[in-house]
Amino acid sequence: MWVYEKKLLYPVEVTTCNPMLARYIMEQYGGADGELAAALRYMNQRYTVPDKVIGLLTDISTEEFSHLEMLATMIYKLTKDATPEQLEKAGLGAHFVNHGHSLFYENAGGVPFTTTYIQSKGDPIADLYEDIAAEEKARATYQWLIDISDDPGINDALRFLRERENIHSLRFREAVELLKDERDRKKIF
Repeated sequence: MWVYEKKLLYPVEVTTCNPMLARYIMEQYGGADGELAAALRYMNQRYTVPDKVIGLLTDISTEEFSHLEMLATMIYKLTKDATPEQLEKAGLGAHFVNHGHSLFYENAGGVPFTTTYIQSKGDPIADLYEDIAAEEKARATYQWLIDISDDPGINDALRFLRERENIHSLRFREAVELLKDERDRKKIF
């Protein structure tokens, strides 16, 4: 199903050690509206949608996994040289005690990822509206991360991710219209 290339979807450059920024970026890594939740949501939903949109959900889910890889790279690069004291000052002391410098799916507040973040109703139109909302929430979060970051390399990658969320939202909107047209078409038996 996948072919893995040993390169990121978009380059991630980090100019300085910044555990506080890494903590904020964790919201998109393991939070309710983050990339892991989106990737799993879309991959799961693809089994209960009409054939016309299965490929769309698979494609976007796959891309969300690549976004997750970019976020992991950002977090790792922002924290790899941090001392335990710097991590503690950034609010990552408990994370360090539990995981060292290893990444762990949690949000910016340290709450572990949970599958309750994954929405799937089984109604294709309802699910696609949920997906549109998820993409818009992710877009907003990326903008807020850009607003608080002063790292030009991180901001460049975050802008890329923000724009991809816009594209995904548009693609899901197109799919809703396609399914609504099909639903509203007069059926004669």
